[in-house]
Amino acid sequence: MNLNTLRQDIPAGLVVFLVALPLCLGIAQASGLPPFVGLLTGVIGGLVVTTFSPSKFAVSGPAAGLVTIVTGAIETLGSFSALLLALMIAGVLQFLLGALRAGRFISLVPGSVIKGMLAAIGILLIIQQIPVALGAAGEEGWSSLLNEGAINVSLPAVAVAFAGLLVLGLWTTPAIKRNRWLGWMPGPLVAVLLGCLATVLGGRFYPDIASHLPRISLPAFDSFATLTGELERPDWLAWQNPAVYIVAATLAIVASLETLLSQEALKKLRTQTPAPSPDKEMRAQGIGNLLSGFMGGLPITAVIVRSSVNVSAGARSKLSILIHGVLLLVCGLWFSGLLNAIPLASLAAVLLYTGYKLATPGLFVSQIRQGAPQWVPFMATIGGILIFGMLAGIGIGLATQILFSIYKSHRNAMLLTRYDDHYVLRFQQNLTFMHNPRLKGLLAQIPENSVVIVDHDNAEYIDPDVEAILQDFGEGAKKRGIQLNQWPVKLA
Repeated sequence: MNLNTLRQDIPAGLVVFLVALPLCLGIAQASGLPPFVGLLTGVIGGLVVTTFSPSKFAVSGPAAGLVTIVTGAIETLGSFSALLLALMIAGVLQFLLGALRAGRFISLVPGSVIKGMLAAIGILLIIQQIPVALGAAGEEGWSSLLNEGAINVSLPAVAVAFAGLLVLGLWTTPAIKRNRWLGWMPGPLVAVLLGCLATVLGGRFYPDIASHLPRISLPAFDSFATLTGELERPDWLAWQNPAVYIVAATLAIVASLETLLSQEALKKLRTQTPAPSPDKEMRAQGIGNLLSGFMGGLPITAVIVRSSVNVSAGARSKLSILIHGVLLLVCGLWFSGLLNAIPLASLAAVLLYTGYKLATPGLFVSQIRQGAPQWVPFMATIGGILIFGMLAGIGIGLATQILFSIYKSHRNAMLLTRYDDHYVLRFQQNLTFMHNPRLKGLLAQIPENSVVIVDHDNAEYIDPDVEAILQDFGEGAKKRGIQLNQWPVKLA
C-alpha cells in the first residue's frame, strides 16, 4: 500500500459505506430482525471476509437475495437462534466446498436457472416490502394493515416510500450521473436522507404525521455488557432438528451461487492478475458465515451492487472495503440515535427498487425472445421458488433445463436427409440406448426400394442397444429392396 493507493481507497471506502448502510439496515428489517443485526453482518463481511478473500474489490455483507430464505427458515425452524446454528453449518459446508475445489462447478449451473432464481428473489422482495411501504410496522406485513376488513394505509409512509422510489429512479438518469456532486452521492443514501428529513421536520412541525411514520429502532450501547446482551446466540440443541440441515444446505448453495456469480460479474468490471480463486473465495465466505452465525448475524455473500460501487469509486486495494467495515462498526456503536431517525418506508423503497432491478420486465422479455429452451426453465425456476421454496425451485429449474437439453440433444443427434430415392442418415454424436426411440422413428421413414447411406464418422461410440436396432433394420432391408451403404454394423 502506498500513498497513492491510500488517496484512492479512503474516498472509495466512504462511498461503499454510504451505499451499504441503508442496505444493511433494510435487509435486516425485511428479514424481521433488529436493524443492528444487519450492521453486525456488514461489519463481519467488511472486516473478516475481506481479510481472507482473494479479491481486492469484492464487498461482502448481507444480501437482499437471501431475505426470503431467512424469513422462511425462521418460520420453519421456529426461532432465529435455530437459524444461527444452520448458518454456522452452512459456513462449514462452504469452507469444505472451497477445500474440495468445487468453485469451478459454478459453470455447470445454467444461466436460465440463475436468472430465474434472481427474478424470484426480486418478486418475493417486492411482495414483502409493499406492506412496509404502506405503513406496516413489525413482522405482521399485510395483516397489520387490515382492521375489521378495512385496509389502513399510512399516507406519510406512502409519501416517503414514493419519494424514495422517485429519487432512486432519478439517480439512474444521465443528467444526475453527469453532475459532479449529485453523481457522487449514492441513490439509496439520498432516499434515506429524504426520509430522515421527513421524520425530523414532521416530528417538529407535524407531530401527527411523525406518529404515523414507523422508524427503525437501534439500541444505544452504553457498555460492553449492553453490546453483548444484544447478540443472540445459536440454539445448540437445534442440531436434533433435521430441518436445520436442509436450511444449512440451502444457505450454502444459494450464498455460494450469489458469491461466485458476483465474482464473475466483477471480472468484467475490473481485471485482476492473477484472477481471484473461486475456491479461496468460498473458503473466505465460509469463515464469515460461521462467525456470523456464532455472533448472531445474517448470511453473508459477496454483493455485486456494493462491489461495482467500490470499483467505480476508484478503489485500488482491500483497504477501501476494510474502511467501509470500520465505518459501519463506528456508526452502529456510537451513532445509533441518528440512525433511529430513518423511517421504515425509506428502507422499503430501497428494497423495492432492488427487487425491481432483480425482476425487471426486460429480463422476462429477453428470456422469452431466446426461445422455449431458455424461458421455460426460467419460468419453472421462478414458479418453483415461489410455490415450494428456494432449494426446491432451483432443483425444478435444473431438472427442466436438463430435460430440454436432453430433448434438443436427441433431436440433433441424428439427422435424416432425402435426395430423391437416396436417404442420408447422419450420426452427429455418440449414441446411447436413450436414442433408440429417435432412431426407430427415422428408420421408419425410409420406404422400400431406396438407398440408405449412413455417415457415422462423428459417432465414436454406438451403444449395443442401438447396434441391435441397426442390425434388425439391416437384416430386413434386402427383403424390402433397400440398399445399404457404410452401414455401421456388420450384417450376416
